[in-house]
Amino acid sequence: MFERIATGWELMKQSFGVLRQDKELVVFPLLSGAACLAVLASFALPLWNTTWFQQFFQDKQAPQDPLLYVLLFAFYVVNYFVIVFFNAALVSCALKRLAGGDPTVSYGLKQASSRLPQIAAWAVVSATVGVVLKVIESKSQKIGQIVASLVGAGWAIATYFVVPILVVEQVGPFAALKRSTSLMRRTWGEALAGKMGLGLVIFGAMLPGIVLMMVGFAAAASDYAVIAGLSIALGFVWIMGVSLVSSAVQSILLTALYLYASEGTAPPQFDAALLRGAFGSKR
Repeated sequence: MFERIATGWELMKQSFGVLRQDKELVVFPLLSGAACLAVLASFALPLWNTTWFQQFFQDKQAPQDPLLYVLLFAFYVVNYFVIVFFNAALVSCALKRLAGGDPTVSYGLKQASSRLPQIAAWAVVSATVGVVLKVIESKSQKIGQIVASLVGAGWAIATYFVVPILVVEQVGPFAALKRSTSLMRRTWGEALAGKMGLGLVIFGAMLPGIVLMMVGFAAAASDYAVIAGLSIALGFVWIMGVSLVSSAVQSILLTALYLYASEGTAPPQFDAALLRGAFGSKR
């Protein structure tokens, strides 16, 4: 396991090297975050000061009104659509860079726009799963949360390669899920190791921002308003910057893993031995 985490760390560094060639790729996570906030506001504001607001956004219990399920499903569909759309744009740019091209933001948006039917269909499937998990979680506070967490983790693993599959193979949602599951079986160790290694690095990179915010909150409690405001602002900016970079790096690593899993050859920007060794005897 430690060897796989070390391999994931090396692949993360190579992914960051790709990002350094196309720093504008961090625009996609930024646009995705802004669009998700807009989606949240478009649903939250109309429900403000209504009895539905708490049920919709705060309660862990399943909504009692059937209409709320419709609204919850619609919220999930739009939210997933936004996330997948910008992820598809980023993956499209990563694919072009790994193939030796020079992608632009407009190129990524154009490629994602050409996959709108596949993205919309996948958003509907993801929203359905999201609502089902919500129902499972609400049935029992403890058991429901455990079951929902296990099912959610399994779903996240099975769908790991869905976005690049939608971009490259342009198949429907169920074919993409089947294909992703098949590829994941072959790349299980490395895909998870990459995520684990990257997760540890991200946490370490965020620590300065977390410390700054803690200092800010402590200063606020002691009535040092200037220090509090400055520390919290700097901490927030730091954490947001790390989040944007890490999102882009994860998408680049995902793209490289997909290419190797589907084609059997490593992109030139990545160490073929690392990828080949990660699959062990299955390659």
